[in-house]
Amino acid sequence: MTITSPPSRTARRPSRRAPLAGIGHFLAFGAPGLLLYLGLVLVPVIMSVRSSLTDENPLHRSTRYTGLANYRELLGDPAFHRALGNTVIVTAIVVVVPNVLGLGVAILLDRRGRLYHALRAVFFTPVVLSSVVVSVIWQALLTDDGMVNSLLRSAGVDHPPGWLSDPSIALYSVASIIAWQMLGFCVVVYLAGLQGVPPELHEAAALDGAGAGGRFRHVTWPMLAPAVTINTVMLLITAFKAYDHIQVITNGGPGDGTTATIAFSVVTTAFTGNRIGYAAAMSTVMLALVAAISVLALRFLQRREVNL
Repeated sequence: MTITSPPSRTARRPSRRAPLAGIGHFLAFGAPGLLLYLGLVLVPVIMSVRSSLTDENPLHRSTRYTGLANYRELLGDPAFHRALGNTVIVTAIVVVVPNVLGLGVAILLDRRGRLYHALRAVFFTPVVLSSVVVSVIWQALLTDDGMVNSLLRSAGVDHPPGWLSDPSIALYSVASIIAWQMLGFCVVVYLAGLQGVPPELHEAAALDGAGAGGRFRHVTWPMLAPAVTINTVMLLITAFKAYDHIQVITNGGPGDGTTATIAFSVVTTAFTGNRIGYAAAMSTVMLALVAAISVLALRFLQRREVNL
């Protein structure tokens, strides 16, 4: 005869503490972040979209609802078209140059030793500097009578280029400065990716007869896919919101908006032209572009990522 013990009452009784504990954890850890996101991101975005549908101007007493008039004006605004083209050029340079050079520098610095540790700090230093400080330094170097042109004249170049005064060069100069400052960020991310590649994969590839190029193509490059994704998305966002470099170095010139990007045009339209509603429409378009391109880039780049 087998005697079975009665079922435990505590096992059948649903726990009342679990939901309360979940709510407590959310209030302690999730609610502050959610409130910050709502207050600093979502609410300003909603207010900006709302303002883009009006003729808000701080110099006018009343604000009228104008519907999509600001967006229709953007379609025929040559200054906005020029700012959009400048933004595309700056984005292309800022995304490609630090990615390519950063990967090359990271491969060279992927070694042990104090010298390599010191060089890593040297490359990362511009990242932690203020963009205003970086802009002031490069502005002093690249003016017509700056150090760069003085060295070129001493080397025999009679007419050195006007890096910041020539309208056909100034935009590329500013984009190169932003790319230079972001180079250290890409180096650090690629170094982390390189040091995360299991050495067993390289050894297996070498046993299969793969040379240095083959091991990089079939082992290192696929394993660096997450690093490529991080760098590309961060550089995309940095390029689209470029404002302080342009404000300090060229102030949108030389000439009429030759280096003005969308972010720069938004600020000048809102606080110099006092057209808050029109600037809000420009910022809404920029937000849509950044979101769409970032999502497409993420989906494309994440397809390359591999799981071990």
